Amino acid sequence: MKQTKKRTAPSSQLPSSLTLSEFAHMVIGEQYHAMVEQEKKVIADKHPKHLHNMRVATRRLRTALHVFDLAIVIPKATTAKRIGSLARVLGRLRDLDVQIAELQQRCRPEMPSTEQRSLDDVIDQLQKERRVAFTDVKDALMRSRYQHLKADYEAWIDEPRYTPLATQTLQPLIPDLLSPLLSTLLLHSGWLVQTDESDVESDRLHDLRKACKHVRYQAEFFVPFYGGAFQDWIGDIQAIQAKLGTMHDSQVLQELLAKHLPRHMTLPTLQATVQQTQAEAMSDWETVRQRYLEPAFRQHLHHMLLEPLTNSVPSGTKHSA
Repeated sequence: MKQTKKRTAPSSQLPSSLTLSEFAHMVIGEQYHAMVEQEKKVIADKHPKHLHNMRVATRRLRTALHVFDLAIVIPKATTAKRIGSLARVLGRLRDLDVQIAELQQRCRPEMPSTEQRSLDDVIDQLQKERRVAFTDVKDALMRSRYQHLKADYEAWIDEPRYTPLATQTLQPLIPDLLSPLLSTLLLHSGWLVQTDESDVESDRLHDLRKACKHVRYQAEFFVPFYGGAFQDWIGDIQAIQAKLGTMHDSQVLQELLAKHLPRHMTLPTLQATVQQTQAEAMSDWETVRQRYLEPAFRQHLHHMLLEPLTNSVPSGTKHSA
């Protein structure tokens, strides 16, 4: 596989005359390289952070493809659907890593020895599942389909193709690029779920978490064009995503325990820890959701997107996962 000739410029060097095609090329190139830079480390399986980084990069790349869909012409093998398939394979392994680490590092030390023995049996079962999931990841990264995907991305980055829209200057288009996903977020029914409904409405809250993640990834692409209020909002979305993620992970953990523990066996200390984690994650949910239902706050968000910086382009910021 040949390497691309040149990496794109960092976002801190963006000129105000940047076109949509130039920005799309930069963002897609950055996310693609972030993904492939992790693959050998993922196959080596020395540290879970590499898998996490690759999974995040696939999600960011998929988001970039959605953002610039009307401006780019890409091969079939590089579509968001293909990237999504890879992300799901990586995700199954990553989810197991998260649950195993939670049980081993956070839960087990706080449990009495009688519960630890039962928990160790569960961890052993999860380790077996992880070995299967890792084989699936390794196979996916060695398969010809993935190699074709990389070849097509390398070819597109070297010689990109665009639609006529891509010739337009980026800056006036930024609100139009950002507004649709913001509307999707604000119209999500997860904001209607009250705290005492969080258990029965867990699927809606999990879907809201994914919506927050997509909005955040997209917004982070455009940080160089906005000021502090925009970055503060990204931080707010990240905090909501984290809370909902903690809630979801604790529910998945309960499902795994129900699956792997012998019938009628309970781990009261662990159950109390899980319940405490859920309570802490949702402690201010009513305040958060009411803010996002408030008409004035929603209007503020829309107005914020309509006012990108026009006189200068500030330095970009590092993105977190």
